[in-house]
Amino acid sequence: MAEKKPRILQNNKDMAWSLIPLLLACVVIAAIAGQCSLRVGGPEAGQVPRIDLGATLQADADSVDFPIRRPEVPADWIPNSASRPSIAGSDSAVSTVGFVTPSGSYLGLTQSDASEEDLLRFRANGKRTEGQGVESVAGSEWVVYRGEDTEPFWVTDFGGSRVLVTGSGNQNEFLALASAVASAPVLDPR
Repeated sequence: MAEKKPRILQNNKDMAWSLIPLLLACVVIAAIAGQCSLRVGGPEAGQVPRIDLGATLQADADSVDFPIRRPEVPADWIPNSASRPSIAGSDSAVSTVGFVTPSGSYLGLTQSDASEEDLLRFRANGKRTEGQGVESVAGSEWVVYRGEDTEPFWVTDFGGSRVLVTGSGNQNEFLALASAVASAPVLDPR
């Protein structure tokens, strides 16, 4: 029977030699499962997920008590995300859809019956924002807000609902989305 090493002879080198077989077993299992890969040049951009914008906004129009608009965005914009949360501490629902533009920017369109202040606080995650002026787009007045460490927020009031646009897009992309929303038809609930 082999004797155990005295405790004084057990060190980090012994621990490292003990872990090597375990790490090799993990690598073999991951390779068999196909869950790892090696790309020398770094990651490459994948396909942007796509949602059905019309069906998503129609489902929102069927579920909320305020008007939902369906903007006709440029054909090369990809509608890629949607959510319908509620504003905490309020009865107001929110309809949000997101778009990826050809420049790789993201723009989010949020529609709600919440007040402008509540909607802005919700989308800015409580960060402080200040009004920076007004943009007139397709007959609508959009109040532009900015804050430290936030993207710009454009908000307008259509009477029965407020609309907020935010994201990393440039001025022309904000103008395009604001114009599409201002001229968009209101969806009839089913």
